[in-house]
Amino acid sequence: MRYNKRELKLRLDYNNMMSSSIGKEGLSEKDFRNIESEIAKAYTVVEAGKGIGMMGWATLPSTQKDVVSDIIATAKEIRKNYEYFVVLGIGGSALGPIAAFQALCHLHYNDLPKRKRRGPKFYVEDNVDPERMRSLFDVIEPEKTMFNVITKSGSTSETMSQYLIIKSMLDEKLGKEEANKHIIATTSKDAGNLIKIAKEEGYKTFYIPNGVGGRFSELCPVGLLPAAVVGIDIEGMLQGAQYMLDISESDNIKKNMPLMAGVLQYLAIKRGKNISVMMPYADGLKYISDWYAQLWGESLGKNLDLDGKPCNVGQTPVKALGVTDQHSQVQLYAEGPFDKVITFIGVDKYRTEVKISDGCENFKDVNFLCGHTMNELIQAERMATEFAITKARKMNHTIMLPELNAFTFGELLMFFMLKTSYTGALLRIDTFNQPGVEEGKKATYALLGRPGFEDKKAELDKAQAKQKKFIM
Repeated sequence: MRYNKRELKLRLDYNNMMSSSIGKEGLSEKDFRNIESEIAKAYTVVEAGKGIGMMGWATLPSTQKDVVSDIIATAKEIRKNYEYFVVLGIGGSALGPIAAFQALCHLHYNDLPKRKRRGPKFYVEDNVDPERMRSLFDVIEPEKTMFNVITKSGSTSETMSQYLIIKSMLDEKLGKEEANKHIIATTSKDAGNLIKIAKEEGYKTFYIPNGVGGRFSELCPVGLLPAAVVGIDIEGMLQGAQYMLDISESDNIKKNMPLMAGVLQYLAIKRGKNISVMMPYADGLKYISDWYAQLWGESLGKNLDLDGKPCNVGQTPVKALGVTDQHSQVQLYAEGPFDKVITFIGVDKYRTEVKISDGCENFKDVNFLCGHTMNELIQAERMATEFAITKARKMNHTIMLPELNAFTFGELLMFFMLKTSYTGALLRIDTFNQPGVEEGKKATYALLGRPGFEDKKAELDKAQAKQKKFIM
């Protein structure tokens, strides 16, 4: 599909981050001038890193022609032969596919009759709650299901436990040869357990490129295969992502939207704004906040800088949904502490228009709505909330999508990945590691008796013995 790039360019409105809108709580032009050298260095670091090390994701929009063709062909066969598609994954292997599905498919996709859906029913299993796994079996038919197991290492306990359960069930119901036709592995090409298992079992396999970490993986087969299966234009997503890369090739913050966004958050963090609220005004973007929460929190929450010195930096991501959370969280944002930056996301043109019906003529407090549309109402609610937050002198800015489609969704993903990279470079941390997560993984392995983790088990036993004193 062809997209008009100029008409679909995202916009960043940061007026309400500035002192001209919120007084002393806001930023001034001098604040930007004071860190010009830091901004230039951060831009250089990110630009030099694209495609190298753990920034392999920055080349995904332009380096996957053959992979995309394979994905599209595979997705076509899945739509033809299967009625259910289940992703087994966690973290970026789940949050990206969920966000894309919510954004670009019918909001009640799984409830549509088969003739109205563009693909099989879609489920993502990203937890190991036993009730959830059992419940999945009540809504799918395994013999009509394709399972996509996604883990780069093949040692992710959550995903591999799901795989073991699914594999055993399929073998029992279908026999091993037929069962293996119901599993696709998305994993590392060169290392890890899953690639070895996939070769042994003969699974169809897609590869997660080197230099693409989980939270940056939506634009590789991790996200592209599930998206293609449910009929999403994955080529359009990649086009949008590439466009964002193209328009970000400037060290001038007023010409580079992700760089400006990163600088704004960096300056806010330096002022003690340690909470980042994401508040989209579109149900389709509800789960972009979940994806962003991992991207932002896991990338920036670090206790050492690049020199190995303690820093304990980061900004806690919080998700909200407009207008739902106007009635639950906005009271806090407006009148609570000055410790937050709120990112509103708006959409100029929704994919449908719903007119508010006439009625209640004797009730002026209701009748004033008549003649308007829900489109007008949600835009008014967003603008009113921005006004109220700004009047309360709280930092906020708005990202506007001309419309929500595959192209603008790809733009948005790349915007946030670049913004995160610039912010990490400004903070002088390793944006792409996750040592805090790894410690929890090691503790899990030890508790379940994985060989090689005996010392960690002893450490855990010692810690648990100390904790018995204060249990009520």
